[in-house]
Amino acid sequence: MNFIKKIFDKRIDESVHMQFQKFSRGEFKDRAIVKVKKTGNKFTISTTAEFGNEFVRILAQKLGKNKTNVTGSIIGTNNLKGELEFKKISQFQGVKNYSIEQEMSGEEILKLLEKFPKNFFALSFSANEDSLKIKPKAPKSTKPKNKEETPKPDFCKMVTTDANMGKGFVWEKPDFKEAIIAHDFMIESIVIPNELKNEKDFAIIREKSQRKGKIIRRAVIDENEMKSEVEFEA
Repeated sequence: MNFIKKIFDKRIDESVHMQFQKFSRGEFKDRAIVKVKKTGNKFTISTTAEFGNEFVRILAQKLGKNKTNVTGSIIGTNNLKGELEFKKISQFQGVKNYSIEQEMSGEEILKLLEKFPKNFFALSFSANEDSLKIKPKAPKSTKPKNKEETPKPDFCKMVTTDANMGKGFVWEKPDFKEAIIAHDFMIESIVIPNELKNEKDFAIIREKSQRKGKIIRRAVIDENEMKSEVEFEA
């Protein structure tokens, strides 16, 4: 289940909290953009970068003990030497990009996700009939050059026959052909846990605090406009 669906279903967990750690108070428009096309029993789901690690986790779970060719990059501040084989490593301002191309099992990918949850897993691979492609680079701000232009959902692309996944992104209409959905994050307050009231390290406060506000969901499904919102704390 993707993090937007979890919020609307009131099933917030640590993975949802991690999506909001970098946000301050304010209005953040056009986030977590999704485009879904349904052709027969196949769903093509194209998104901005927010869903990358979730896609990798879902497909790795389906892959399980089986192995497949995995390409792409694992990006973050952690030192991954000794954790996996990599073709090359580049670094910019402390952020390391480990480029990989190797046979990996789903279980191996899941272990890395669990051990390094703050890293971005820009991986491309397949499991049975499902395939995933993610641009092998660090996600940047989704703000387009033109302020009036909506960012393109072209960072991640999942092709799947899993109806639960497809409908997990588009739940407003049981049967649809095409949907484009964007979300506005309205962060109204930062809730600091009681145990951190005397904490001096701002990085720890930022990481552990909850963001409280609402999400406005704007969808166009088969040319019909729909809008909904939900309050949340994560």
